[in-house]
Amino acid sequence: MRVDGARGGAHQTDRPTGRAPHETLPSLRDVLALTAVKDGLPEVVTGETGLDSRVRWLHVSDSPGVARLLDGGELLLTTGSAWPDDPAELRDLALSLSDVGVAGVILELGTRFAQTPTGFVDAAAERGLAVIVLHREVKFVTLTQAVHSRVISDQTEALLARDEVRERFTALALRGSPADYIVRQLAQTLGAPVVLENRAHEVIAAEVPLALEEDLFTEWELRSRAAHRRADQRRERGAMPGADDWVVVPVEARGIRWGHLVLLPGPEHPAGRVAVLEQGAIALAVGRLADGERDEWGRVSRRRLVDGLLAGRFAGAGGAAARLEAAGLPLRGMNLYGIVATGARVTAEATDAAARALRGRAIAGSAPTGVAAPAAVILLSLPSGVTLDDATAVTFARALVDSGEAADRLVLSIGRPADGLEPALASLTEAVGLAHARQRPAGRGPFLRRADERPLVQLVTSLRGDHRLLDHGERMLAPLISHDLSRGGDLIDVLEAMLAHPGNRTAAASASHLSRSVFYQRIALIEELLAVDLDDGETQTALHLALLVRRAAGR
Repeated sequence: MRVDGARGGAHQTDRPTGRAPHETLPSLRDVLALTAVKDGLPEVVTGETGLDSRVRWLHVSDSPGVARLLDGGELLLTTGSAWPDDPAELRDLALSLSDVGVAGVILELGTRFAQTPTGFVDAAAERGLAVIVLHREVKFVTLTQAVHSRVISDQTEALLARDEVRERFTALALRGSPADYIVRQLAQTLGAPVVLENRAHEVIAAEVPLALEEDLFTEWELRSRAAHRRADQRRERGAMPGADDWVVVPVEARGIRWGHLVLLPGPEHPAGRVAVLEQGAIALAVGRLADGERDEWGRVSRRRLVDGLLAGRFAGAGGAAARLEAAGLPLRGMNLYGIVATGARVTAEATDAAARALRGRAIAGSAPTGVAAPAAVILLSLPSGVTLDDATAVTFARALVDSGEAADRLVLSIGRPADGLEPALASLTEAVGLAHARQRPAGRGPFLRRADERPLVQLVTSLRGDHRLLDHGERMLAPLISHDLSRGGDLIDVLEAMLAHPGNRTAAASASHLSRSVFYQRIALIEELLAVDLDDGETQTALHLALLVRRAAGR
């Protein structure tokens, strides 16, 4: 994949002249497609690669000293009537035109030269300067009018398009639109993938076709750093990124640079691809200023990554893994754990800081459906030599909160260790299943619940998509679900409390926050609705399995 771009400073033409931005000008290839030019039977003699050069203006002159009158970006139209005969002088003429930065040379044959002069063409070929000959005589005034009309028309269209783009992204900035939404709007406006990265080259937000994710985000940091190096080289040469190049624009304000927008190859835009990207960067910078010291970029982007994983919003494991690694969460060769923290508020910043203290990284998502807030889903990545034993897990838990009182309430539900994305997703699902337990352990925390100690949770997780298991859960609990939904009841919760304390209904009543008499009434109603004996061990097992299936589905 080709990597190129430009960054820093204002984007200008190859030779800054205060005129319209370079990329909204017609290319030499566009000019050759004009009817007035095609009437002259044009032939590209050399400099095919220069046909993408932008034409700022058409200049008509036969003078061999015309280079001193040009600023760069002009297309020279000539009959060559005053050009020298000496090949060395013709060579010097071509080099002087190349040095001044002309877009190309159109030479009409027949007046001075029957064929393209050799010395001139050889020097032009060395410099990549496009030379086109016209085999039929044309009116230069007609050619000039056609080219200038095209230039003016393109610039007028560009000005109108820029106004529309500026209004759109100013409105987004004033509304406080989140970074991922602005990136999505940029991608839709430009018809090309757009990536927002921070200064550490970690992907914050991206709007990329799912089919491209794995290829694009694999080794993203290396690709990004290469793009920045190429950008510096292009900027030093005074060159602009072409249609097939990556474009890199900084997101900065008040002397602070938070990251960069990266635009992948795509169609041209009337306002100019760079100009549109810069408007998006301004909107992002305004939002970042409003955030103050808070890293809202990282918090929101990583939360949505975890939420997307649990919701299955990814096309393939390879693409999802590459996207996670591009966001700064290493997967290869790491010990991965799915964790749900409940009982105390946990921030994304505290989560990552706690993981870094263990030489790892972590990303935090939203509270799972059906788990009482405050809660957070965490995907933890630790080096291969570090395991999340009880002592390490308690240390991690205490680092997640800002006080000992909060740590006393904290419960960590921990899935089994994993060594890849799909096992990590299973670990996350196990942790969510554990977190659905309504009963908080007695005493002072942090408390640990492990999937390793809950084989039935592991079984439900591994079979969570099996229709037979889902059918079992529905058949067993349907009467209770209907009752609770129609009457705002709590029979499901009461049943869960009873099954969590088999043989100890006093503890079950306490866990349900009900008096013993009311609790026994609820149990009698459950037995009546289900037509079962809740003292029967097999019935308890079947109902426990049904509840785990329901909780695993986030209900």
